[in-house]
Amino acid sequence: MTEQIQSQVFNDWLKDHKGILFKVVRAYGANLEDQEDLFQEIAVQVWRSVPKFRNDCAVTTWMYRIALNTALKWSSKERKHQEGREGIDQKAHVLTEQSGFADDRLDWLYEQIARLDNVDRSLCLLLLDGFSYKEMSKIVGISESYVGVRISRIKKHLAKQSEKVT
Repeated sequence: MTEQIQSQVFNDWLKDHKGILFKVVRAYGANLEDQEDLFQEIAVQVWRSVPKFRNDCAVTTWMYRIALNTALKWSSKERKHQEGREGIDQKAHVLTEQSGFADDRLDWLYEQIARLDNVDRSLCLLLLDGFSYKEMSKIVGISESYVGVRISRIKKHLAKQSEKVT
């Protein structure tokens, strides 16, 4: 694959699927600076992955796989760097998709998603984007039935948390 073709595919993927990246970045980045760093890291990984894409799955599945794997590695590395640092506001989810409006319910949801463990966080994002349990199991690397169990627990947890708010 030539660099020109790789660049075109990369630009098309970012343009068409930036929502996937924004969701992952917002769920895994604690503040604007972290979210920007993570976005750059994911973009680099997407660039590197373009020549490896073989059309054996949907581009959205491929992008999610890259974004989630990168976010998991990044958050693990960042957690090590964060130890001992005080005063970082873990609730500062401000990266938006240039929508120009704030939605308290969406902010609450991303705050709750950010509190989930890495697998549940990934499953929640995939569920919100309408992926099937089978697709989720392939992306996250757990069985399809265990995806169902985890999602059921996530829904119960979020329902319980929403009762506390109202």
